[in-house]
Amino acid sequence: MKTLFKPNLYLALIHYPVVNKNGDTIASAVTNLDIHDIARASRTFGIKKFYVVTPLKDQKVLVQKIISHWLTGMGAEYNPARRRALEIVQVEDSFEDVVEDIGLREGVKPKAVVTCAKKKEQSLGYDSFKELIQDGNPYILNFGTGWGLDKSFLDNADYILDPITGYTDYNHLSVRSAVSIILDRLLGK
Repeated sequence: MKTLFKPNLYLALIHYPVVNKNGDTIASAVTNLDIHDIARASRTFGIKKFYVVTPLKDQKVLVQKIISHWLTGMGAEYNPARRRALEIVQVEDSFEDVVEDIGLREGVKPKAVVTCAKKKEQSLGYDSFKELIQDGNPYILNFGTGWGLDKSFLDNADYILDPITGYTDYNHLSVRSAVSIILDRLLGK
């Protein structure tokens, strides 16, 4: 019987630095649905840790309150499957803190992979990335909120994945939809 490959993947939902519809760099608000849905998709596809990245204190408190409800509150008893998903969520102030945490866990710095709704010259296809992650090294998939990751974040990534495109010129998926599609492309059976 063939052993299933389990990639060494982490996921980060970045709330800063991201851009708004005017192209300004901002810190975006955390949404309850993103936390739940991305945690569930991450657990389903074997992501090791799902990081919510925000420097905003009130947003970190909100995330911790949501997680706590499902890990130790009434939600833990009501929905154990949701608890299992939210066990992998961790809040961090910055992407640098995420890299440091993964480095401590793995003993090596992870490669940063970013997603973008626009095709970039150096974009990597999903099949190529699937081959790349076979090496067992840690990788961190980064998804931007708002209108996407700030240019400096994109410029500093090790890899940029191809955008998700359909058959129309409309391209404005929710981040939780994008996460699910990309995880299925990379890790689906």
